[in-house]
Amino acid sequence: MTTTRRSFMRTTAAAATATGLTAALTAGRTPQGQGSDELKIGLIGCGGRGTGAISQALKTKGATRLVAIADMFVDRLEECVTNLAEDEALKGRIEVPKQRRFVGADAYQGVFASDCDVVVIATPPHFRPQHFEAAIAAKKNVFFEKPVAVDSPGVRRVLAAAEKAQQLGLVVCCGLQRHHSNGYLEIMKQIHGGALGRILFARCSWNQGGLWHKDRQPQWSDMEWQLRNWLYFTWLSGDHIVEQHVHNLDVVNWAMQAHPVKARGMGGRQVRTDPKFGHIFDHHAVQYLYESGAWCFSECRQIDGCANDVSEHVYGTHGEAHMDTGRWRITGENEWTWSGKNNDPYQTEHDDLFAAIRAGKPFNDGRMVAESTLTAIMGRMATYSGKEVTWDQALNSDEKWGPASYEFGPLPVDPVPMPGQKKPG
Repeated sequence: MTTTRRSFMRTTAAAATATGLTAALTAGRTPQGQGSDELKIGLIGCGGRGTGAISQALKTKGATRLVAIADMFVDRLEECVTNLAEDEALKGRIEVPKQRRFVGADAYQGVFASDCDVVVIATPPHFRPQHFEAAIAAKKNVFFEKPVAVDSPGVRRVLAAAEKAQQLGLVVCCGLQRHHSNGYLEIMKQIHGGALGRILFARCSWNQGGLWHKDRQPQWSDMEWQLRNWLYFTWLSGDHIVEQHVHNLDVVNWAMQAHPVKARGMGGRQVRTDPKFGHIFDHHAVQYLYESGAWCFSECRQIDGCANDVSEHVYGTHGEAHMDTGRWRITGENEWTWSGKNNDPYQTEHDDLFAAIRAGKPFNDGRMVAESTLTAIMGRMATYSGKEVTWDQALNSDEKWGPASYEFGPLPVDPVPMPGQKKPG
């Protein structure tokens, strides 16, 4: 059955109502990990973010232990274990013998078969719908990184699994860490309390220089080369508008308390044209329209030597809200500046996740992060095609990015999308 924006919003409201039903759904049953002194954790995805996330998870209040680990590549897995073992703060919390170190495309299954209470998912975005779906089926509490998909079919899988997690009373936390930042939380209270009046428009940016890449080795197949440089392939990362700029778009959705209804934009691959950078764009600019009539003007860029900016700004009839890294303020009729204590939201998101498990008070970020991910995907559909794209089109698109299987062998690189020629999806 086709999902419309209206039915999507009804489903969102129903999921919110389901929060109040969690106690009834879980009556007489202890959610996984609740009531246990020690929480056992599994990690899927051993790159830099996975290593950082599991370190933060293990440092939460209370007894924790890493008991299983998985990655596509054995060298990355072993490097992760070595780095964790060198952290004195984690001494006694790492217990991953060889039989609980899983490698390959199906390695995640070994983690779910292990006796863990929580799973941290930090694989490339392409794999997150499958891994999240499997985690919920195994009744695991979840932390998973953003974005949670690279295409609309993936978003729909996440939405369905998030609803199941809600029914099971599982805790689901995502890597949109601004939702755990003291400054962002307080300025959102001001915005939602009416400090800006009626919101007219917003703008947001993630403009920076280039990122890392790994030189291709003679022994690497096409598949291995792409997996090890996953940032530069839409099927793996979603393009940087989805993988990175999702943070800013999520903040605007949060401020608007809504998702956009349509998008149009432009983008291209002007500077970062070497084949070693795959086929993604190096810049995107998107105009998003919300049902209220407010617009968001969005831009993201990964080109060296340009002016950089990572921030969000919201403009209303009574004032303006400005959100920069480490600084939050409102100007206009209701001037306000955040003067409280800054926290590390990367650590706090894990603190909140593990506290919720221990207290038996689940929260579920699944729908929120899926909606923000789809907002970014809709923007990419607009920039790749040059066409206007509606929320309903984006939500119901059948365009699926990625190969049918993950054998290490030949894998042609998709052509660079050409606006005006590519269909929206």
